Amino acid sequence: MKRLSRIDARMVAAVAAPGALALLVLLVVLRRQDLVGVALALLCVLLATVATVAVSAARQRDEPEPAEQPHPTGPPDLMPYGIDADTLDALDSRDALRAVRDRGRTRGGFSDR
Repeated sequence: MKRLSRIDARMVAAVAAPGALALLVLLVVLRRQDLVGVALALLCVLLATVATVAVSAARQRDEPEPAEQPHPTGPPDLMPYGIDADTLDALDSRDALRAVRDRGRTRGGFSDR
């Protein structure tokens, strides 16, 4: 059996986009409001979705891959937003928490109690 070549994303987009447009024009001209009209509308949406995904795939294939970026020193989930241990220690200070509470109370009489 002969192996089929893979279809290019541009070809899929070139076929699906005019197909969706033709179905849309057919829906507008016929103005069907029955099961056939609903089926045509769903097929139009499906073809439009296939066309947009194919265009996106073609664009992604054309873009060069970015150069490798250096990895951080630790796992990313252990280092959220680049906060180090000193910053976390400063945020955990009771004096800092008390200052935030006092600042909230003096602004507009805010109190959490």
